[in-house]
Amino acid sequence: MTPASLHAVLFHSTGDSEHNTTAPMGPLSDSGWQFQGRWGAYLGTVISSNAFLTAQHVGNSIGTSFFFNGAAYPATAFFDDAETDLRLVQVCDTFLVAATLHTNQTESGKPLVVFGRGTQRGLPVTTGASNDKTNGWRWGLFDSRLRWGENTVETVVDGSSLFEAGVGDLLKIDFTADAGPNECHLSIGDSAGGLFVLDGTWQLAGINYAVSGPYSTSADGPGFDAAIFDEGGLFEQDDDGWRLIPDRPFDQPGAFYATRVSTRINWINSVLEQIAAQPDPAVLQSSADPAGPFADHAAATVDPVDNLVTLPQPATSRFYRLRGCQAFSITSIELLTDTIRIRYE
Repeated sequence: MTPASLHAVLFHSTGDSEHNTTAPMGPLSDSGWQFQGRWGAYLGTVISSNAFLTAQHVGNSIGTSFFFNGAAYPATAFFDDAETDLRLVQVCDTFLVAATLHTNQTESGKPLVVFGRGTQRGLPVTTGASNDKTNGWRWGLFDSRLRWGENTVETVVDGSSLFEAGVGDLLKIDFTADAGPNECHLSIGDSAGGLFVLDGTWQLAGINYAVSGPYSTSADGPGFDAAIFDEGGLFEQDDDGWRLIPDRPFDQPGAFYATRVSTRINWINSVLEQIAAQPDPAVLQSSADPAGPFADHAAATVDPVDNLVTLPQPATSRFYRLRGCQAFSITSIELLTDTIRIRYE
């Protein structure tokens, strides 16, 4: 399968676009809503005083703002996990709350709450001789609403064998019928949302990655994406085209997948320690005009210990400035044979 970017929580019980668009209450209070922030068209989950966890495949760039509790936090550095799709992003300023990470590797069978943004539930997907069997629903209108849903972790799978190399462990969550009013699946753009399991307290256990599909109702159809609670009678795309999933007396649920956090705790902690040990970085920007626009200077090397920036001499006149989480001042510029040295404080 090929991972599909995700964008919304869809429900078995209802197509109401307002369902679960406010923070969960009662037993589900503090289940993760309070740690979700907007990262471009996607989500990120706050895990420390100046960092959040998201997915590499949703993109974005350093300098992009993470919007959390009504404030903007510019991203200052990316840290990508070489073994999974996880990305840890450092920001300016300080978060006052942070999610607890699930470390016990006991996710299977645990109830979960998951968060995402995007599409409403679309038209029914039907099969059978008279198209009288409902298998699920297509992805509908993208409205970018933050929603939450419930489900249960089915199992842990090897994402590198299921999808592609470098994916790592994934939590697999089935979409089943009659499992309660908040039983959910995911859809386009929901990638990078947080998945929390209940283990005494609500803990961050996964970052949304991909879903089952795409599907077709014929062997030569164009295909479509959908939240499917019974794949029986549908065709699923594989390397050889469309493969029929035989209909059976029982439901064969589709699934969504989240990158497993518990097996990457050592990597996450090592990055957080690295961030804590280093000062907020200064970044050199340059422009051909003092009024801008200014852009990050890719060829500049910054030494934060000696407060020194080194860069090649430009072919034409340039104007320089420093950006960072704190205020920086350029104190001197030294022209050498083929380089420029800028000191700051």
